[in-house]
Amino acid sequence: MNDFPEAAARALVATALREDLGPEGLDVTTLATIPAGQVRVGRVVAREPGVTAGGPVIEIVLQAVAELFGTEVPRVEVVTPDGTRIEPGDVIARLEGSTRVILTAERTILNIMSRLTGVATHTRRWADALEGTSTRVLDTRKTTPGLRLLEKYAVRAGGGTNKRMGLYDVAMVKDNHKLAAGSVAAAYRLVRETFPQVRIEVEVETPAEAQESYDAGARFIMCDNMAVPVLRETVELLRAAGEPVEIEATGGLTLESVAECAATGVDFVSVGALTHSSPIVDLALDLDE
Repeated sequence: MNDFPEAAARALVATALREDLGPEGLDVTTLATIPAGQVRVGRVVAREPGVTAGGPVIEIVLQAVAELFGTEVPRVEVVTPDGTRIEPGDVIARLEGSTRVILTAERTILNIMSRLTGVATHTRRWADALEGTSTRVLDTRKTTPGLRLLEKYAVRAGGGTNKRMGLYDVAMVKDNHKLAAGSVAAAYRLVRETFPQVRIEVEVETPAEAQESYDAGARFIMCDNMAVPVLRETVELLRAAGEPVEIEATGGLTLESVAECAATGVDFVSVGALTHSSPIVDLALDLDE
């Protein structure tokens, strides 16, 4: 993968290191026990199965710590690229250089990579459940504050698709917008007039509301919490409407039921849990003996 959000990663690493090293930039245990000139080889390894994400973070953290210590940056070889399935014992990266730098960087590297690998791993389960269909799994804005770009990168590493990055790039007309504007048609018209360049999606809960949204001009429609028979009816209604429509299903989905949902003909399923509920994948950094 070549679309890693480096600027966001550097900002996150700076914050993480300030948390870990305090105002004076100290790792008191490592500075007390490790000679300044010691050089060692280390490996980032998997402790459980998963799908890797966040490999470029390793070098970013090492660079930041080496700069803080005024020493050379350890060499990094990422041997397992992001998006790769891993098993316990698999080596993700090899490091060689200052022991002080490697050990001080260790927890920040693992905290970030374990989180991103967890998101990628969870996403891959959904992508695998949809294999053989034309439906893709989307993420949402239910991300960890400050980690959105990285978590959405991890979704891509796991085989998912990013829906929208924020409130600025795609308009989503939901119940409160309809209520405040007076109707679906009014809300859609106001967004289109105010931001003509922006893609608009409308959330619906019934086939009738889907038809109303289509008639208002919506060509990207999200079906929220519909039972499969109702979802199928809505998809058939929209497909017969004339113009192409992108249809998304969301709410109440499970890995066990998503294939049945996909069989209705939806283009996408969106799953907030990809980013708000993914457990970490256990990774470790081991020094060679």
